[in-house]
Amino acid sequence: MTRYIKISLKNRGVSCIARLLEEEAPKTCEAVWNALPQSGQVYHAKYARNEIYTMVPRFFDQPIGMENTTITPIPGDVCFFDFDGGVLDQKFKEEKGIDKLPGVVDLAVFYGRNNLLLNGDIGFVPGNVFATIEENLEEFAEQCNDIWFSGAKGETLVYERYEK
Repeated sequence: MTRYIKISLKNRGVSCIARLLEEEAPKTCEAVWNALPQSGQVYHAKYARNEIYTMVPRFFDQPIGMENTTITPIPGDVCFFDFDGGVLDQKFKEEKGIDKLPGVVDLAVFYGRNNLLLNGDIGFVPGNVFATIEENLEEFAEQCNDIWFSGAKGETLVYERYEK
């Protein structure tokens, strides 16, 4: 049975529907599915280009590892990143309120083209592509771009199970 998630920008009142890529990223899909719902302050990427994301505490016991990875996500890719506490810049962690956690999960949506997952501190950052947006990417992308233009403050990115 195909599983789907709903990804929403709460205050903007817009959502999209993504299909889990269970054959390509089975461990990632299972971990994310079992941890839903997840939500947090949305951020717009500074370097990756057309990306919004939220960071949440780790929700698994054993490392998931790399599966179905990319450093050049395409529009509609939904990615999972697992960062150990020492990987991220201290000021960045303090800004996001995650400086006391041993590690975090970054759940990201890519809404446009020409993305490159390169971090100035650590180099290339492959992400596990675990879902692909199949419904309402265009409207969702408009609001993602508005986050870049208008700001992310006070906006919540929500990931939850969705029944078709």
